[in-house]
Amino acid sequence: MTGFKIFLYYGVPVQLSLVLLTGILDAQQQTPQQIPLWQAGAPGYENRRDEPEEAKDWWVKNIHNPSITVYLPPREKATGAAVLICPGGGHRTLVYNAEGRDPALYLNSLGIAAFVLKYRLAREEHSPYTLEKEVRQDAYRAMRLVRSRAREWNIDTGRLGMLGFSAGGEVVDLIAYVPGQGDQQAADPVDRQNGRPNFDILIYPGPLFIPETIPPDAPPAFLLVAEDDSCCSVSVLRLLRGYREARIPVEAHVYAHGGHGFNMGYRSTLESLKSWPLRMADWLTDMRILAPAKIEEKKN
Repeated sequence: MTGFKIFLYYGVPVQLSLVLLTGILDAQQQTPQQIPLWQAGAPGYENRRDEPEEAKDWWVKNIHNPSITVYLPPREKATGAAVLICPGGGHRTLVYNAEGRDPALYLNSLGIAAFVLKYRLAREEHSPYTLEKEVRQDAYRAMRLVRSRAREWNIDTGRLGMLGFSAGGEVVDLIAYVPGQGDQQAADPVDRQNGRPNFDILIYPGPLFIPETIPPDAPPAFLLVAEDDSCCSVSVLRLLRGYREARIPVEAHVYAHGGHGFNMGYRSTLESLKSWPLRMADWLTDMRILAPAKIEEKKN
């Protein structure tokens, strides 16, 4: 991987201003497109699709028309790999910029297509949604929507993974460890696609939906957390143990300090956290997820 954008990460300290980095990347791509998961609105809640989202500073909430926002790398740089990003926020808000947009731009710099999921919030005040039903439904639908448009977005449907931060890691776990076959009789062709990720990246993931036993066909995983994260360090240790017992490829990084919610590490004062995205890039390379491949439509 060569070129100016990669040089920024590997050639100079990662203290590089996020404002500068974002400006460089934004200059080389079109305005990201937001696409609703269902054109008519979420099933059973179609009458709420036009309710406006609320957004301020770092968060977004009041999401009733779930969507993906599309961030594509320059076509000449694209590897064919793709990642669906699930921001955290405790299922009350979405930490959209720091755990959605920023990782999308970083993944674009590696030649990876990125899709930021705005999923419904089950713990927001007066929410009618549940994690087990509506949030899981959003995750499956987002994966299937991306696969259904693989040719348009120049991606390999066999190299589509998920990246989840905190509560977003729980969204990943909702669908990563169970079968995701689509319904081949579905009237909507999107619903015929496979909804399961091919690999997982879990950054300080929450404790919910980690299975007692990792299934033998689980996707390979990259795990990262701070040891002093009282919420989520145990989640990573549980996942690591389960993956080892299942003999499925896994890489885990447990940092001594950092607490919870350090996002992409750009604003951290800890040298190890400032550079954690490079560890993810190394893993993606070593797993050959970034290896360019012939892009063709696949049945999953």
